Amino acid sequence: MKFSLRPSEGAFYELFTRAAQNLVRGTELLNELALPGVDVQSVSERLTEVEHDSDQITHELYKKINSTFVTPFDREDIYRLGSLLDDVMDHLEAVGNLLYLYGLTKLPSLPREMHELVNVLDQQAKLTAEAMPRLRAMKDLEDYWIECNRLENDGDQAYRMLLVRLFSGEYDALTVLKMKEVADELEAACDAFEHVANTVETIAVKES
Repeated sequence: MKFSLRPSEGAFYELFTRAAQNLVRGTELLNELALPGVDVQSVSERLTEVEHDSDQITHELYKKINSTFVTPFDREDIYRLGSLLDDVMDHLEAVGNLLYLYGLTKLPSLPREMHELVNVLDQQAKLTAEAMPRLRAMKDLEDYWIECNRLENDGDQAYRMLLVRLFSGEYDALTVLKMKEVADELEAACDAFEHVANTVETIAVKES
């Protein structure tokens, strides 16, 4: 494997930015599920395509880490950030796939709290995509991780209210089991966004 003695900083930041942009694409696709007459299978398939692209970006990042002698910041932090961005995409894909495979979009309507969770994820995704290019200068990032953590708290609240709704007797037992699995993936995605933000904070503190 050919090693580079130069930092190749631009390549790392570009990969982080591309990965975060895919998260925005992912949450936009989940938002489509709220539209009337939506082709749920198409949404699920497109989410899978975005997830595959994110996997490729992660592989490119790992390859870049292993072939670069001097990295712009700690290589373990680069690896962790790339891995966490990929984790978010995995959860987003799982939400879309489960909604399709379980036939949940055939219900008269999905719970309002489920849409609230998707809205939180959409905000977190956009914040993350805006923050990634700022890693290069390590400036103006504090508002990002503070807001991302606040949104995760909003997501926790929506998740708890969704559980209350699911176990209220409004749905049959099998539907509850299916929606609980989707709810868990939504909450895991919110948590994963927070983990990304916490890692960015750790990197920024180290580099300051």
